Amino acid sequence: MLISEDAHWLDRSSAEVLAFVARRLESEPIVLIATVRDGVRSRLDDAGLPSMRVERLPEDTAAELLDAVAPGLAPTVRSRVLSEAAGNPLALTELPAAVASLGCADPVLPAVLPLTARLEHAFTARVAGLPAETRTSLLIGALNDSGSLAETLDATAWALRAEAGAAVLAPAVDARLIELGPGTLTFRHPLMRSAIPQAAHPAEVQRAHRALAETLSGQPDRRAWHRAGAANGTDESVAAELELAADRAKRRGGVAAAVAALRQAARLSEAPAQRAERLLRAADLAVESGRRDVVEQLLGEVARLELSAQQRARATWIRGSFDDGMREDTAGPLELAGLAESVAADGDLELATRILWGAGMRCFWIEPGPAARQRILTVADRLSIDGLDPGMVAISAYAAPIERGRAVLAGLGELAVAAGEDPQVARFLGSAALQVGAFDLSARFSAAALPGLRAQGRLGLLTRALAVQAWSCVRLGDLVTALPAAEEAGRLGEETNQPFMHGLARAVQAEIAALRGDYEQAKALAAVAEQVGLAAGARPVLATVQMARGLAALGEGRYADAFADLRRMHDPADPAYQLALRCYAIVELAEAAVRTDQADALRGILRELETFALSTSSPALHIGLRYVRPVLAQGDDAEELFNTALAAELTGWPLERGRIRLAFGEWLRRRRRVAESRPHLRMARETFDALGLTAWSERARAELRAAGEASPRRGPDARDQLTPHELSIAQLAAEGLTNREIGQRLYLSHRTVSTHLHRIFPKVGVSSRADLGAALRAGTGAR
Repeated sequence: MLISEDAHWLDRSSAEVLAFVARRLESEPIVLIATVRDGVRSRLDDAGLPSMRVERLPEDTAAELLDAVAPGLAPTVRSRVLSEAAGNPLALTELPAAVASLGCADPVLPAVLPLTARLEHAFTARVAGLPAETRTSLLIGALNDSGSLAETLDATAWALRAEAGAAVLAPAVDARLIELGPGTLTFRHPLMRSAIPQAAHPAEVQRAHRALAETLSGQPDRRAWHRAGAANGTDESVAAELELAADRAKRRGGVAAAVAALRQAARLSEAPAQRAERLLRAADLAVESGRRDVVEQLLGEVARLELSAQQRARATWIRGSFDDGMREDTAGPLELAGLAESVAADGDLELATRILWGAGMRCFWIEPGPAARQRILTVADRLSIDGLDPGMVAISAYAAPIERGRAVLAGLGELAVAAGEDPQVARFLGSAALQVGAFDLSARFSAAALPGLRAQGRLGLLTRALAVQAWSCVRLGDLVTALPAAEEAGRLGEETNQPFMHGLARAVQAEIAALRGDYEQAKALAAVAEQVGLAAGARPVLATVQMARGLAALGEGRYADAFADLRRMHDPADPAYQLALRCYAIVELAEAAVRTDQADALRGILRELETFALSTSSPALHIGLRYVRPVLAQGDDAEELFNTALAAELTGWPLERGRIRLAFGEWLRRRRRVAESRPHLRMARETFDALGLTAWSERARAELRAAGEASPRRGPDARDQLTPHELSIAQLAAEGLTNREIGQRLYLSHRTVSTHLHRIFPKVGVSSRADLGAALRAGTGAR
């Protein structure tokens, strides 16, 4: 059981973490209880968590509790405490000490106050009787964001203009308000840290902040925050310090801290233009954290200011970042290209690149037409930025995946070495690689981005990197990686309010289900994803849905349905048409076409893709074309074309190699070259078994039987016994990570990880984590 009392006092970051954890415990044998004060607005109110009003304790229970914590109270005092506590457990435990500190036998407690205010008064009443210098030191300690006793005493000395040793806090220790350890100061109840400043005069609070700022000169970030607390009204010098603190926080990955610093800097800004600029920067960063509510709040503040045309356009761009421009009130690609050009003219090339990246992203989700794509490229080419800048490579990939595919792939090759140094760079490169069909690279880049994005709390970007990884790994046949990545991307897509990422992840899960032979699950997931995609015409979602349906239809032998589903991806008038993704489903379309006598219809599509191949070195496109050419060939050319396809570089593309082997084996068998067909069919079967592709594996087995060779029964795959969530945990444990490290990766407690592992062990037939790796590997393939 996890308990968080008085959660309304939590700072924003802590409340976000608590809500995030709570949502993850829905199916876990763990109870999390967070208490908030009645009538007080909490940052958990909008988290969508179930709530229950807790009534006061009955009189007899309240009396038992009071007698347990304060057995020596005089009858009259006991009666008054019971009356004032009114069944509130915290008041029952804290009020006796407050009453005792008043120094009289039968104190008259204040009346006509809400219970919550009475309780705060109880805390402050215990402080009121302390010496003035002790109260000053306590206030400084409460405001100090560190438990350092030395810092509190140094600031106390500055405030009192006199030496201050630990003795100044002795009365607070005697009153059981604080505990002093070796170099530390700890409040006995967390409410004291909030109640003391709340009860103090604003001028005293400002002076305490000023004292801390003066003694923290070597710590610029903390000093800036205390200077902000000491400020009267606006103060541009303090705002500038906070802005620098935000920049430092951003560089070390502290996105939430950077947002908070910029927000406070905006409040202290003297000029409205500066206030708007800082709020816009904060909102832009909040997008990366996946906090739509924070973005809306910040943009609401921006809307009340007088903005320049450029700032209004930026606000529109930021508002559309969660939905990639799919909402009606967001900027389109042409508008963003113009904004990027304007921002670049003002000298901010970094921001211009990011805005232009947003324009390119919109070309992925919608089809803006060739004019808009060319406009984006024109603006990009005019920026005085190295063409190998990761952002510029990604912009080219999104805006012109075919025309500039060769240049993009060359850039990806040069940038690959440094991709792991910055998770944002790795994410850019992963997205670019997916656009040009380099799925081996997009899977690698995305995997490199994940640890950093997790550590930095950039959940909005983490969702996208996971979706790219899952999409790419499915195309490679790496379902072991794709399955947990897609599942997590789907959950995070919901939690970060990114509906189209959620839809894309569900569509990828539908593909996985189809490849594993779970056709009913594939259809159900495809239907869920399609609802998301159709709501706003999100083309990548709908294209992936059609891919999943085509795979399911092929697996079930419904070849006409498969051809109809997959052909939609190539019809510009169809909402499932997506300029780049259509190029990467040609293998499935060719198989359906051949089996339904639709080869002539396919040849028209193939001619266009062959033209594309002249402009791009896209691995996926060229692999697909090398598969299709022999499949459609008539006469003796097919064998040479099959051999050419097998001779190509297919390292990292096991699924495609297996498909070519299967097609070649089928071709040979149908020409009564049975003995020659068996090695190809056998290798195809072994490949599909190893990848866990049930449907393809069974098809290879059937072909082998027709060729006169029986296949060993495919043993149960240990991985098939696990849910996507369990598979993710099992893989990390097999890599040697501790329960705590796994929990940090997946936002779980180490106890939850332990519980999952104890469920996983019997499912895969092991008794300890040391055997997990072998079990996960041995479960693949034929036996």
